[in-house]
Amino acid sequence: MVSLPDHMTVSHFHPDDRWRSGHLGRLMGDALRRFDERVLHLMAHDAHVPLALSNLAARDQIGAAHIHITRHLALQGSRLTELAARAGMSKQAMGDLVDQCEAWNLVRREPDPLDRRARLIVFTETGLLWLEAFRLAVVRAEAEFRAQVGQDVATVVALGLEAYGSVG
Repeated sequence: MVSLPDHMTVSHFHPDDRWRSGHLGRLMGDALRRFDERVLHLMAHDAHVPLALSNLAARDQIGAAHIHITRHLALQGSRLTELAARAGMSKQAMGDLVDQCEAWNLVRREPDPLDRRARLIVFTETGLLWLEAFRLAVVRAEAEFRAQVGQDVATVVALGLEAYGSVG
């Protein structure tokens, strides 16, 4: 069990802990979860998404983690290590996601033309349909966001998040 240093007691902590649920990181995380859930909902009800994938999305079998592949896989293909790094995930976790997406026929592995020992993960035709449905769902979810908060606020939020996210 961890103890407080001798000079600290529970009374040293600020009694108002509303900051824990209202700080910027929490608000951004909540907004991202809501946005991803909306995108997946729209994709689950898109007539152009293959029925099997639509059913998986509708039954919450496809989640925000699977969106990492959709967001980060280059159109010309990516190596697993590159894909994991772009998504901020471990190679093992990304490998598990790629295995699932391969089983669902969203992606396939093929030899890397630059290094025959390496493998590229590439979209299948079904995966490209999925990617287009993702694009359309993002466009719609962004429009809903703009309608809810107003164009000016949406622009400021987008500019602020872009500036904040690009520093690193």
